[in-house]
Amino acid sequence: MSSAPLTSTPPRLLPVKSNSPPPPQHPLLSHLPHCTSLRSLAQLHAAAVKAGLAAHPALVTRLLTLCTAPGAPPAHLAYARQVFDRVPHPTDAVWYNTLLRGYARSPSAASAAARVFARMLEEGVAPDTYTLVSLLKACAAARAGEEGRQAHAVAVKAGAAGHEYVLPTLINMYAECGDVRAARAMFDRMDGDCVVSYNAMIAAAVRSSRPGEALVLFREMQAKGLRPTSVTVISVLSACALLGALELGRWVHDYVRKIELDSPVKVGTALIDMYGKCGSLEDAIAVFQGMESRDKQAWSVMIVAYANHGYGREAISLFEEMKRQGIKPDDITFLGVLYACSHSGLVSEGLQYFDDMKDHGIIPGIKHYGCVTDLLARSGQLERAYKFIDELPIKPTPILWRTLLSACGGHRDVELGKRVFERILELDDSHGGDYVIFSNLCANTGMWEEMNRVRKLMNEKGVVKVPGCSSIEIDNTVHEFFAGDGRHPKSQEARKMVDEVIDQLKLVGYVPDTSHVFHVEMGEEEKATSLRYHSEKLAIAFGLLNTAPGATLRVVKNLRVCPDCHSMAKLVSVVFNRRIILRDLNRFHHFEDGVCSCGDYW
Repeated sequence: MSSAPLTSTPPRLLPVKSNSPPPPQHPLLSHLPHCTSLRSLAQLHAAAVKAGLAAHPALVTRLLTLCTAPGAPPAHLAYARQVFDRVPHPTDAVWYNTLLRGYARSPSAASAAARVFARMLEEGVAPDTYTLVSLLKACAAARAGEEGRQAHAVAVKAGAAGHEYVLPTLINMYAECGDVRAARAMFDRMDGDCVVSYNAMIAAAVRSSRPGEALVLFREMQAKGLRPTSVTVISVLSACALLGALELGRWVHDYVRKIELDSPVKVGTALIDMYGKCGSLEDAIAVFQGMESRDKQAWSVMIVAYANHGYGREAISLFEEMKRQGIKPDDITFLGVLYACSHSGLVSEGLQYFDDMKDHGIIPGIKHYGCVTDLLARSGQLERAYKFIDELPIKPTPILWRTLLSACGGHRDVELGKRVFERILELDDSHGGDYVIFSNLCANTGMWEEMNRVRKLMNEKGVVKVPGCSSIEIDNTVHEFFAGDGRHPKSQEARKMVDEVIDQLKLVGYVPDTSHVFHVEMGEEEKATSLRYHSEKLAIAFGLLNTAPGATLRVVKNLRVCPDCHSMAKLVSVVFNRRIILRDLNRFHHFEDGVCSCGDYW
């Protein structure tokens, strides 16, 4: 049999003619060791079916093994299933385990894996720990929590739930399916220490937006003398990125340099992402340039980092260089480029790249549509943006309309803003930010009656505005401040420092920007007081108190930075000779010498 490249569509299987056991010395089977591709094996299989050898153990085993190998396309897995289904009464546990292992690598095969497992039980074949591990992995890959819970029940009945291989897989399954509580319950039952289990729990904490918990687990893992893997490091770097914990991220980077890890490209990509999200674009660039090899994801993450920091031209230049090196961009790459264009005012370029997606065979997703909406809205083309959303081939999400509503607020277009606000409420009336943006827009344009109606509606529905929260990392500790409250143990010191800072800023012309405080009953002084202790002001003041003169302050905020805090940060950068890097909900703001990188439009 001659070897040939794998085909995307395997040959059609012939019906089984005979179930009688084949003679083991049949000459056809001597070709098995030489079949290294699906095509050559399928040709042999066709001949074997005609010769009545369809159920020969050696042939079936070889077919299943090749078709379920790592990297095999979905069509090959489907072919393996057809081969398996044509065996009248499969009784070899290895066959079931091999097929289940193939499903474990597929993101949408949980139900198929469950059916194979059910047949295994029907045929009276006893599952072993390999069976349960592969079944649980298939459920994890498909995020199939219900099937995973059923598999867990089977493991309990078989007395295998506490097995050294099964228990870590259970932890990972629940973590992948988003059931962090169940994953933690399994984790706490472990007698020994297992790196795989720690990896699963750390990743689960990151996915559920609990980066602090992920870092606690990482420190616990180190204290026990467990050696982290590349999987551990990637998750920990993601936790640092969520927190904006640059110094801790740098420590992890130094740690990576001292130990040998597999997947250097993936670790390097995670480092680029961490540095970019922690505000150190210089370090992200250094890691990218120092990588011996880069895959598509590494290029894409670097492009996104440039975009987040407002370096649109640099992002586009890197995108073009990527294409020149023969690396085909994917949906994430285009998302980065579109984001760069929207935040740099490159309207025509952004629209051209959006059209180019079709040439690369990429179907735009909701995030791509969001970038185009933002691109048009930021440039003042509000009606065009409205029409773009209204004519999409998919149902618009509240986020798309929310993007346009925010732009209506910036351009003070209250009539369109009202139409957009009504469209949002049809889809989701529980988001406090929508009511705030529209009521502020009404107040800004003197529509006080409409503003009061919106706020009354907000109260009736029990919608609450998300409180502002800002964090700053000092000496490897992340400090969080909430607007106006005293949760932080040193909040009083921070508030006192805010007072001192504002007194100094007033000497150089600072005047509180109360244009976005819309309480008719408040006077100007009361409005200024309501702005004074916003979370980002507290974080900046705390940073001034606890860092050396001239040190860069890096602040992360969960919401869009308000105009008054933005003005205050610009003046602080001059008066106190500090560079301030603030990451808000939308982008990075680099304050230096009284100027912000966003050009005062965000």
